Amino acid sequence: MTQPFRVEFVPGVTPDKWLRTWAARFPESAVDAVPVEQEEATAHLRDRSASMVLLRLPIDRNGLHVIPLYEEVPVVVAAKESVIAAFEEVDVADLAEEVLVQDPAHVPEWAGVATAEALDRSRAMPAMTTRQAISVVAAGSGVLVVPMSVARLHHRKDVVHRPVTGVAPSGVGLAWRVDDDDPRIEDFIGIVRGRTERSSRGAGQATEDARESRGPGEPGGRHTSSEGRRQERGRALPQRGAAPRRRGAGPARSRRKGRR
Repeated sequence: MTQPFRVEFVPGVTPDKWLRTWAARFPESAVDAVPVEQEEATAHLRDRSASMVLLRLPIDRNGLHVIPLYEEVPVVVAAKESVIAAFEEVDVADLAEEVLVQDPAHVPEWAGVATAEALDRSRAMPAMTTRQAISVVAAGSGVLVVPMSVARLHHRKDVVHRPVTGVAPSGVGLAWRVDDDDPRIEDFIGIVRGRTERSSRGAGQATEDARESRGPGEPGGRHTSSEGRRQERGRALPQRGAAPRRRGAGPARSRRKGRR
């Protein structure tokens, strides 16, 4: 009996388009699509309860192939009545005195500019789910930095989210086990990559996918994003996520961009 083909996806990632293409292309082969928390994603791959996972990067790649797919803008979630709500965009330096209601290690750019008091209070915060953290934010007890899709997923009327510069974008990738030779994996990769039904999915293509799934610093690996390919060709690129230059720099909070 054929084993179920289980594809898991973390909050904020929406695989609906790919699943519809799969259903149209392989109507006789069902996909068991299941949401999963980021903390459980790689564990489910390694214990073989999942065939593939759409998750956030970076992850521990040991024993896994990973294809980077796209990047998301980071945003800061704050109480609707906070000063942050008055601006269209903030810089991470503007959040130096705010309390981060998540592990500061998850936002090292903030940890690098935070005041000693804000850092101590953030480290004292208990571990929370995203939903719980946003409830704390709504009460005015701090802020949360997450990918935009996660902020939209957990949107409430008493909070706002604004793009935050100076924080690295959040990457989303597709991961599967190195030792899994299920042919459905290559079929799903083809759909995610936008290949047509007539595209080659033979051994040569599988080898190429495995090569591209290695990290840029890993033997035989190469960038799969357009930015990475440009870097490999020797083009200088501006640092993504870096704060834009502003004229007349003053105190951090005066550099926020207000609505007009």
